[in-house]
Amino acid sequence: MSKLPAAVLSELLSIRFEDASLEDLLNRYVEVAKAGVPGVDEASVTLVRGDKLWTACYTGELALSADELQYERGYGPCVDAGVSGQVMKVSDMRLETRWPDYAAAVTKKGVLSSVSLPLPLQTDLVGALNTYSHTAGALDQTVELGTEIADHIAVAISNAVTYKESEKLAADMHAAMASRAVIEQAKGAIMAQNRCTPDEAFEILRVASMGRNVKLRDLAQDLVNKLQQEPAPELDA
Repeated sequence: MSKLPAAVLSELLSIRFEDASLEDLLNRYVEVAKAGVPGVDEASVTLVRGDKLWTACYTGELALSADELQYERGYGPCVDAGVSGQVMKVSDMRLETRWPDYAAAVTKKGVLSSVSLPLPLQTDLVGALNTYSHTAGALDQTVELGTEIADHIAVAISNAVTYKESEKLAADMHAAMASRAVIEQAKGAIMAQNRCTPDEAFEILRVASMGRNVKLRDLAQDLVNKLQQEPAPELDA
């Protein structure tokens, strides 16, 4: 029986695979994790195939930055959770000794606790759902809830591998990475215009995307296109 709150479970069950790209599905799942799991400030999904590591989706700059600090080193909670199939929980980054170099670096960015939950995949592709918090100990009681969401994510990825084949999955992930590049350009413009941080710029994009009912990457692309012709337009929800 599910331990998730009824509203969160309902949101998960409302996600339909038909006519949705893997990128869109994963983005919805991490938003559910962020909104529905207590203590989560940001979330992401790491995927690993061979020696290739990448973030398939993320809710904010903090999650992406935390992931990429691990990819640079080749180790860390999200990498080890995906490869080993074990939950990797860090209650207090300031006291973490398994990955001291990573822990010191990510603490400076404001991450004080994290939980990385392996995705139960039966393919050559493995990965993890990563949750991050600005508060030490905030995620200690969220493993069970996060694991349920990780199970849903694994089903979505498995379906993509089964029905679209690995080549299509790779194409979807390439498209996701291309979308990230466009989002980064849009964020840069928003940061310059509003004199804000990367996190704040991403949040402006995210809120505007939700308010206008437009995919975030499409809104970012529209902004980048307009930048080529005129000063950056202001974004609001």
